[in-house]
Order: sequence, then structure tokens, then C-alpha cells
Amino acid sequence: MIELKGQPTWVHLPKRKGETVLLLHGGMSSSASLLNSLGPHLKKKYRLAAFDRRGHGKSPDSNQPFHYAAMADETIAFLEYLDRKVHLIGHSDGGIVALLVVLKRPDLVDRVVLVGANFHHRGLLPVATMREDSPEFAEWAAKYAELSPDGIEHAPVVYRKSIRLFTHEPRLHREELRNVSRPVLVMAGDDDVATLSHTCAMYETIPGAQLAIVPGASHAVLKEQTDLCVTIIKDFLTRPWPTETRAPMRRAQSLG
Repeated sequence: MIELKGQPTWVHLPKRKGETVLLLHGGMSSSASLLNSLGPHLKKKYRLAAFDRRGHGKSPDSNQPFHYAAMADETIAFLEYLDRKVHLIGHSDGGIVALLVVLKRPDLVDRVVLVGANFHHRGLLPVATMREDSPEFAEWAAKYAELSPDGIEHAPVVYRKSIRLFTHEPRLHREELRNVSRPVLVMAGDDDVATLSHTCAMYETIPGAQLAIVPGASHAVLKEQTDLCVTIIKDFLTRPWPTETRAPMRRAQSLG
């Protein structure tokens, strides 16, 4: 545990210096998700870092609501603690946070992978929420309590704060996406929670961005198609940027 922005925070620190990847987990989840799916495939080449955001995983919650801006500030504080530039790989909420971080502090970031992320809450498909008296909620609450120091009785609080976050944020506009100055890979499953048009709008607006729509995959794309996703991510992190293709169209316009 370390303290970030006045909050005790569970962290996974890289063991030594070197090219580092910071894994940013999704909402109502924890760092274990990405450390267990991507971690084994990336750890030979990259130093891995991760932390559980406030109210997630092993990090306790506070009485404050969830906001993506606060999550981004928390991430920036962790990057300053690491004292090194990193690649960001963010899934879902973690991707939204990564996007906000690269907009606010590009000096801390090398490359960015956004997986199943959206830049505006209206870009999401309608998703049914869990009833708090349902078996699905009970199953999630039990998993939450396995890690959380706040216990299972706090699960409904985190759930309600998360649902409010998902339905009201983020609220970025395409004009803001044009200010992204680092290389970005936009990745999603072909049956993900954001509309394909929204995902493609993010790709087409971020200067020089790359796009990967993974077939036969949902929002759990990193677990359903792990090997394919790792191959695409590794290629993106090592390929020269800007990417040169034989007949550039959208990318030529994006980079001006």
C-alpha cells in the first residue's frame, strides 16, 4: 500500500527500471483482471505496474462520488510516484482514465492502448443494470468482498456510484480528442459495449490513431481473445510511429 491523493492505495510496482506498461483496470473490477490476462504475456519484455483505484480491488473507498477526472488525477499521482514515462493500457473505465491522462499530462506517457473505452457516455449501447436483490448482484458483491477492505456491506455503495458514473460520464467532445499528442491504439470487440460508430469516431479523430476491432469478442475481449489482443498490442508498442502505409487515406488526413 502507498498513499495517493490522501488515500491508501494498493499498488503493483515494477521491480526495476526499464520500458514500463501501466495496466489500468475497468470499473467494478481490479488490477488482477489485467495482471492475470495480459500480464503473463507482457512481463518478459516490459516492467509491469498497476494500482487499484479508490473503491476498487484492495483499495478502500471514501465518501466521495466516482468521477473520471479524479481517477485521472489519481493515475497521474501514481505516475509521478513511479518517476518514469510509461505505456498506458486501459480497459473500459481504465481506457477512459488513460485518455484523460494523456490529454492532461502527455509528458508522462509514451503510447496508449484504449480497450473497450468510450469518450462520451452517450456512445454506449443500452445495458441492463443488475437489481441489488438479484443473483448476479450477489455474485459480483461476493467477488468484490474477496478483495475489498470495506467488506461486502459496502458493495451496494460502490455499485450505485459506478452506475451513476457510467450514465453521466465521460463527456469529452471530438474537438478535445484532436489534442491527443501521443500514439494511440483504439481496440474493441466487435460486440463491445460502445457502438462501433462511436469507437470509429474516436479512432478517426485522434491524430494518427490505429484501430483494431477484434472479431468474435465482447467487452471481455482481453479474456476472450487474449493471444490475438497481445499480438496486436505488442506490434503497436514496437512499430515506428507515425505508421507509414502504402496508400494512406484517413491517417494522412488525421496527421495533416
